[in-house]
Amino acid sequence: MPDSSLTDIIGWFKGLQDDICTSLESLDGSGKFHEDKWIRPEGGGGRSRVIQGAHIEKGGVMFSAIDGMMPETIAKGLDIKPTHFHATGVSIVLHPKNPWVPIIHMNVRYFETESGLWWFGGGIDVTPHYIDTDQATRFHQRMKQVCDILSIDAYAQYKSWADRYFFNVHRDETRGIGGIFFDRLNESSGATKETCWAFVQAVGDSFLTCYTELFHDNNNKSYDDSHQRWQQIRRGRYVEFNLVYDRGTKFGLQTNGRIESILMSMPPQTQWVYNHIPTPESKEAKTLALLKKDIDWLNYKPV
Repeated sequence: MPDSSLTDIIGWFKGLQDDICTSLESLDGSGKFHEDKWIRPEGGGGRSRVIQGAHIEKGGVMFSAIDGMMPETIAKGLDIKPTHFHATGVSIVLHPKNPWVPIIHMNVRYFETESGLWWFGGGIDVTPHYIDTDQATRFHQRMKQVCDILSIDAYAQYKSWADRYFFNVHRDETRGIGGIFFDRLNESSGATKETCWAFVQAVGDSFLTCYTELFHDNNNKSYDDSHQRWQQIRRGRYVEFNLVYDRGTKFGLQTNGRIESILMSMPPQTQWVYNHIPTPESKEAKTLALLKKDIDWLNYKPV
């Protein structure tokens, strides 16, 4: 089984960042990642890498490993006593240039305290500007295969969690087609730490397969100004979620994280159009109709 010590977890996350950045540069064809190394005054630091290429309009692959005394606001939110903590992980958001290519997000992370408390968290979710139901099904099938490493019931649980987490309550719509989301994964799940860690590694390793397939399926499709306008409207919904609901954004701000890294997920160009209502039966309207919780993507059949 893989070693799950803090040192080994940090080392693996750094290697994951390296592998993904190298592969994304090759996929884009011209863009190169710019790296900023940063230090957190309270303890730890990270490597922020951002790409602006020919096909990835803006993307970030972030690694961090921070430590220190936990702020009382964080301890209260986690329902634990303030203590010394370590937190490490990799977070990715890619905003494509072509509106037919979806936005993709992945986060894998680990947290432990000096008292011996530990857990893993993370997930992958996809936010298409235009939903292709066949592609949604294939993506969820891959997530099911990854989750089966942990348990036969994990996919159903984490898919439902993603539906509820990646949800803009004020819009009454999911952020996209969801994926999987999990948090506080530890021995209380019935799995050993080594099994939990193997599952998190499988989530991280699945990212490139998922994104490469979505990229090749869509990047050669032609688009015009109307498609880009819709893309920017949907990016606005993405911004709304990240600023209003995202726990990672809040954690970063409350622990004095590097602001440029925390807000890396923001798209380069966005629109908020007053009371925008798509034309009935348009591709845009059909996408909105599919931004719902509890769609069974594994067995989806168009109406």
